[in-house]
Amino acid sequence: MRSPYPGNLGKARPLTHAERTNFVETSRYLDVIQFIDSLRLLGAKIQTGAIGKTAEGRDIPFVVAARPLVKTPIEAKRLHRPIVYVQANIHAGEVEGKEALQAILRDLLFDDHANALDSIVLIAVPIYNADGNERFALQERNRSDQNGPALVGTRANAQGLDLNRDYIKAEAPETVASLAMFRDWDPDVFVDLHTTDGSYHGYALTYAASLNPAALFTGAYTRDTMLVEIRTRMRERDGFEVFDYGNFPREQGAPTAWETYDARPRFGTNYYGLRGRISVLSEAYSHDPFARRVAATYDFVSEILSYVASDADGVVELSREAETRTTGWGNDPRSAPQIPIRSSIASVGSGSIRVEETVRTGDTTRYEAGLPPGVKRTGGVRTVNMPIYDRFRATLSVPVPYAYAFPRSVGDSLVRRLVMHGVLVEELEQPIEASVAAFTVDSTSTASQPFQKHRERRVSGSWGAPAPRSLPAGTFVVRVGQPFGILAMYLLEPASDDGFVDWNVLDPWVTEHTFPVVRIVHPVPARLRSAP
Repeated sequence: MRSPYPGNLGKARPLTHAERTNFVETSRYLDVIQFIDSLRLLGAKIQTGAIGKTAEGRDIPFVVAARPLVKTPIEAKRLHRPIVYVQANIHAGEVEGKEALQAILRDLLFDDHANALDSIVLIAVPIYNADGNERFALQERNRSDQNGPALVGTRANAQGLDLNRDYIKAEAPETVASLAMFRDWDPDVFVDLHTTDGSYHGYALTYAASLNPAALFTGAYTRDTMLVEIRTRMRERDGFEVFDYGNFPREQGAPTAWETYDARPRFGTNYYGLRGRISVLSEAYSHDPFARRVAATYDFVSEILSYVASDADGVVELSREAETRTTGWGNDPRSAPQIPIRSSIASVGSGSIRVEETVRTGDTTRYEAGLPPGVKRTGGVRTVNMPIYDRFRATLSVPVPYAYAFPRSVGDSLVRRLVMHGVLVEELEQPIEASVAAFTVDSTSTASQPFQKHRERRVSGSWGAPAPRSLPAGTFVVRVGQPFGILAMYLLEPASDDGFVDWNVLDPWVTEHTFPVVRIVHPVPARLRSAP
């Protein structure tokens, strides 16, 4: 097996906990904190801090690395470079991202040659789910389909919440802290590091761009241009086969199709695409040994940083284009396309997928961690032609209005949540007459089983024809003509598959016939001030 890192690992200092234990163990929280401290003590020019605190009060560390060093978002923007935000350990049993990201920081910072830090600003968050990380237990318990290390943390945070289902409802303190970093630093690229479950495929790592069709500006570019090139580089320069994320259908247990995951923005990389930015999911192959998973993740993140650095101006321009066009559509809805708010999985056609060959021995021996008893890896890989479902297509799209409006009686909770996502909310200083469309609720339904401590809700109904309406002073207004206008639409539309209706935010105000948020259809002169 190749070395996890380029050059002579024996010369790399400081070592991560995984390196010091020859990849027998993964880092605990204090190991990561001490590693970051040691970077500074050894002369690394970095800015460190905490994005916030976990539910149990632990600081969530971050490191900013760039040459020259920047310490604030304002300084970062002045460099006119892409800001790349790499996050590991959101599921704390999936540990290779945590180790790889620490090593990447060290190797870039102590490299005397030109590297990505001369062209980008890197924000590294190596141990996002710090509370889950400290709930060490046997891998068989916390990560049953994973090949080591022997002790790992848990998927959920201390509240029992899956942080990678929390980006819309934003209930965990970790998520609130993450959204604050997004608002303050406005990264051009977001990378989230994970490990797969289940399927025996033949890839060292799989990946995905934002799957949501409303990621209009970056989804296709990331999937079809950026990641295709990185796939080639991973094969030719790093010796790893990687491919678009997928699994074989679980109900069949056979490699008959390659299917990606859910497109809803409750997942971080899908969410970040709705902000008009590049986002990448990384999934190391759970059945590979720990050291190989770290190596694949290290190389994949390194190739992303290299790619972004080589097209720094283009990446920054992509972010600016997303802001400009979204703002323009909101200011003149006649020029805007319809925005997808619901979708279903779609096939791009058939293709060759690498399938790892395993054998059933007929005994009860456990041959390898992460494999069921009696199942043995052969080391062989075959290719199978099968349908590939790697994207989603819109099933419901809605027109762009000029704005959304809701009364002060709904205001406090809704305003706070919108602002948390970086959405600008304003209020009318004086009454206005506007062309308004209202949504009539025909029926509502609530999930029979709770998910993430919620019973998800659906409403059905229709938007009525626009009609003149007086909106009083103090009415809250969310104009779509702003950088995160598409995200605002996804949050506020009643039929959205993952908006505020779904997560019960609007339950107190949704009646059998009335929905509290209306559309202001056409631009209207109004005196507005930022909501408190």
